[in-house]
Amino acid sequence: MFSRRLPHVVTRKDLALLIAPTYAASASVDFEEAHERMERAVTSDRISDQLYAGLSAALYERKGPRTAEDALIDELSAGVQKRRSRVKAAALTPALSAVMVMLNVELGYAPEMMRGALENPKGKALLEDGLRALGTHLLKELIK
Repeated sequence: MFSRRLPHVVTRKDLALLIAPTYAASASVDFEEAHERMERAVTSDRISDQLYAGLSAALYERKGPRTAEDALIDELSAGVQKRRSRVKAAALTPALSAVMVMLNVELGYAPEMMRGALENPKGKALLEDGLRALGTHLLKELIK
């Protein structure tokens, strides 16, 4: 975890709101349906931990040698307050699709065998890339 403050700055409720546009685009559902599904998904500790890990990886990449951890979290906090309801959907890539599959498996919308595809080495690597890419997209949308 990048900072102990991260789950307090970006709450699970915020996380659901931030990811909903990308999920809506990938699942071809309207925003309200996507938001409701994401609220259900982030109640799972495993899912929210993975989403926070992706956000943390993106924060580590963004942190420069002279950037203080607290300053970056403060910028993120301000961005969440200002822009959380205006986040646009991320462009879908194979890696981001892996994240969407993980969410669908957790929600019961994808067959359980898909979980196995995400747990093999290639699937794990793709999922990690997707989580980091999603975190990077969210940071780009929130910190301006």
